[in-house]
Amino acid sequence: ETFQVNYFQNAAAIVEPGIDRTFTLQLQDLIQSQTNLNLTDSNGDLVYEGEIVDYYVSPMSATAESTAAQNRLTIVVQVRFFNTLDPEKDLDRRFSFYYDYPANAQLQGAVLATALEEIFTRITQDIFNATLANW
Repeated sequence: ETFQVNYFQNAAAIVEPGIDRTFTLQLQDLIQSQTNLNLTDSNGDLVYEGEIVDYYVSPMSATAESTAAQNRLTIVVQVRFFNTLDPEKDLDRRFSFYYDYPANAQLQGAVLATALEEIFTRITQDIFNATLANW
């Protein structure tokens, strides 16, 4: 009947301000919109917790001048899921996704907002599918 999403701390080496709150809220919103479970602050039947464990940019494809043509932002989230009604469905797993953007673009403003939206949409959907697909 109820679920709780504990605050996902940002434990990554590179700290992008606010992504921990954004991720936590996006996971809450997804579960609320796709189920009839009620969000609670404590003693939820289903509990999600974890942390953002990695946030990094790596060069992807090279140009003829041997410089990066694209960069890839990757975010990794460690999730611990507890089903208090059926502990066999508990889960402790990493979820990750990435976003490629032009190497000449700065990872800020609209580029960063788009990257976070795409990455978090995919990761939260993957978490939902892994924990509630049979629901």
